[in-house]
Amino acid sequence: QVRLVESGGGLVQAGGSLRLSCTASGSIFSINVIGWYRQAPGKQRELVAVCSGDSTNYADSVKGRFTISRDNAKNTVYLQMNNLKPEDTAVYYCNARGLQSSVWRPYDSWGQGTQVTVSS
Repeated sequence: QVRLVESGGGLVQAGGSLRLSCTASGSIFSINVIGWYRQAPGKQRELVAVCSGDSTNYADSVKGRFTISRDNAKNTVYLQMNNLKPEDTAVYYCNARGLQSSVWRPYDSWGQGTQVTVSS
């Protein structure tokens, strides 16, 4: 089983910055894809940013403001969020997909979510 733990959410004024972290633990052989999603009240969960191998992809709404990075040695992914806007308010979830080492089966794991609130 692969567990994801997020941290770094909070309340910030518009124009401010936050940095989210997500660390994976458990029977991990590989992390092939890792990234961030968010869900605002009354809306569907949406992709924010994702790392797959050496490539990264961002939602159009966050390009130029958010940066995703990963530390493979620590099984950790970060999301640096700058110039935050009220519409960025949501619960942010970490997601990781890869192969478990103990049973040699794929996994698709989610974190518990961290709240980001941007005030105007």
